[in-house]
Amino acid sequence: MNKTAIIYSFNTKKTGKVAEKIKEAFNDDQVEMVNAELIDEELFMSFDQIIMGVATWFDGELPNFWDEFVPALEDMDLSKKKIALYGLGDQKGYPENFLDGVGIMAEILEAQGANLVGFTSVEGYEFESSRALRDEQFTGLAIDFENQGSMNKERIAAWVDQLKKEFA
Repeated sequence: MNKTAIIYSFNTKKTGKVAEKIKEAFNDDQVEMVNAELIDEELFMSFDQIIMGVATWFDGELPNFWDEFVPALEDMDLSKKKIALYGLGDQKGYPENFLDGVGIMAEILEAQGANLVGFTSVEGYEFESSRALRDEQFTGLAIDFENQGSMNKERIAAWVDQLKKEFA
């Protein structure tokens, strides 16, 4: 049985809400919630499948709680890991760097050989640019509480259905 983690900062409200919804949609007691602020290499590598919650802060930066773990990630061989990303952004308030945090994390993970899954369509979003774009898709699930909160439930459910197939 594959072990799955949802890694996000337990101190984030919106990213945490999304993590809870993802866990509920998986309907699987085997999905473990892991605090990004306490993660270490051994724990990270103990999971077969990983879902990471990555918000975008300020003008397109990773949240500072990732600062401690990114150097460790950059030394890992992730070629046997399936990793999905979800992120929060504000496409109207920050249209020039919407979901950049997801894009930055995707670049780090890809450089270490991770198999990224869970790419989603940009259809229905309006923004100027994003580091999370790959071939007209986001490198994960894009959530915008500020402008499209009413679409979160549907987007999360569809994404989890997609992940169940891609993680298989």
